[in-house]
Amino acid sequence: MMSSDLIFDATVSFEYKCLRVFEFQRSNNPVYERFCDALEIHRPQSISEIPLLPIQAFKDAEVLTNFENSKYKIQNLEYFQSSGTSGMQRSRHYLRDPEIYRRSIIEGMQQFYDLDDFVIWAYTPGYNENPNSSLIWMLNTLIGREESGLSRFLELGKPLDENEIRKVTDAGKKLMVFGAAFGLLDLVEMKNVQLPADSMVMETGGMKTYRREMNREELHRRLAKGFGISLSKIHSEYGMTELLSQAYNPGGYWFGTVPWMEVSTRNPKDPMEEVRTGEEGLIGVIDLANLYSCSFILTGDKGVQVGGGKFQVLGRWNPRNLRGCNFLIDQD
Repeated sequence: MMSSDLIFDATVSFEYKCLRVFEFQRSNNPVYERFCDALEIHRPQSISEIPLLPIQAFKDAEVLTNFENSKYKIQNLEYFQSSGTSGMQRSRHYLRDPEIYRRSIIEGMQQFYDLDDFVIWAYTPGYNENPNSSLIWMLNTLIGREESGLSRFLELGKPLDENEIRKVTDAGKKLMVFGAAFGLLDLVEMKNVQLPADSMVMETGGMKTYRREMNREELHRRLAKGFGISLSKIHSEYGMTELLSQAYNPGGYWFGTVPWMEVSTRNPKDPMEEVRTGEEGLIGVIDLANLYSCSFILTGDKGVQVGGGKFQVLGRWNPRNLRGCNFLIDQD
């Protein structure tokens, strides 16, 4: 058995942790073992030699790393499931150790924000109906740790209440409003509200609204105007059912990762190969919090990176849209 404490140990190098986790998962995860065998990869000597499992595997198979990988054990595990309509094939991510996810959520956000300063409000239409939503689990964790009693899920279909906002400021707290893009847009369209200047809005993606798709820059401009706050106060979170860690964009254009997570951009024709800095590719993620599933994931998202591991998400990957030109943007 491998201790989850290693994942969060800042005194141990990321590469060492990756190689240890790879060995553990290759030996105890039948799906990842078959994948590595097919690629004839057995003992990588560096991170660059570790293969990334296509994210589709979470729809097609039970991606679980466990010494006792029996069907009975699987059926009794808590799991997250991606959203979708009835009959649609959805990803399922088994949660063998919920404490790892809890630590990843709290310690991860604290890399970017002082959580004790904030009251968390969550507006989550479309997610409330999914009893296995990883986002709802995450928000319950954040709301549950906040001690003022003012953090909560907002009632759907109702605009923000100025009196409730005033209670937050009277308590000496800042407000963080969490939600998917389409839900936050609905919220500001119900009623333009002037949030306190030190408030923050955290959008979690979902650019395809009920009406049309929009890019992140347009979304952030509309949210800043609708909530009456600076554009720099509109932030983004990058996460998904298949990951137990999140990346954050604390204003601006680029996401940053937590210390136990690393993002790369890969050549879609050969995912073992990273593309050059500034070139579009498939986003690959190493998430060591996925200790009991698979930590090495090739997503279906298109992205681009700059120095320091920062990256942008450019939408879902479409082979016809992937450009081979430079995408370095002279922006902070």
